[in-house]
Amino acid sequence: MVTNIIDNILCTTRSVRKRLDFDRPVEPEVIQRCIDISLQAPTGSNAQGWSVVVVTDPEKRRFIGEKYREGFLTYQKMGLAPEFGKGDLRAEQRDRVVDSAVFLAENFERAPVHVIYCIDGRFEEGPAMVQASMYGSVLPAAWSFMLAARARGIGSAWTTIHLFAEKEISAKLGIPPTVTQAVLFPVAYYKGTDFKPAKRVSPRQVTFWNEWGKTR
Repeated sequence: MVTNIIDNILCTTRSVRKRLDFDRPVEPEVIQRCIDISLQAPTGSNAQGWSVVVVTDPEKRRFIGEKYREGFLTYQKMGLAPEFGKGDLRAEQRDRVVDSAVFLAENFERAPVHVIYCIDGRFEEGPAMVQASMYGSVLPAAWSFMLAARARGIGSAWTTIHLFAEKEISAKLGIPPTVTQAVLFPVAYYKGTDFKPAKRVSPRQVTFWNEWGKTR
């Protein structure tokens, strides 16, 4: 059934890092098709203020990789990663996630394609409504790109650490200063086929009905 296929893609689209096949080229037409599909996503006021920058040039990927590593070190030094108590499911997964994140940082430029989703405007200082509206007008498209890629045997990882150097990367790629980068995907075909649903905190713990803290 169509429902089962969709549910499987939704439940098994992982952030792929160690299983990215850095040695296998990704066809431009496949990337373009995934982008085409992604831009069917909803967007606030039908503004369609999104743009997508695809980077395949080795020197530019190398530059992005260097900036990503610098940002990763900054992220680690600032202690921004969340901490979880003993016995928490997320604490049990932490070492594996960190190891995977370090691997990606060390090999970022090896991904044959980098895809950056952007949105028109700057709104860092704007009210919460404006920020939510603007990001809500591009992030659904970015997630749709991940899903479309997953359906074609292509893996990606949702990353934002490069934004520590957003201005430098924008200058390198010719992205106007009036445009906000929202997410950067390192993209490659993935190795293996056995992606499974992730272990998550019970949805019933974090789903509240009619009032905060009130569960069914």
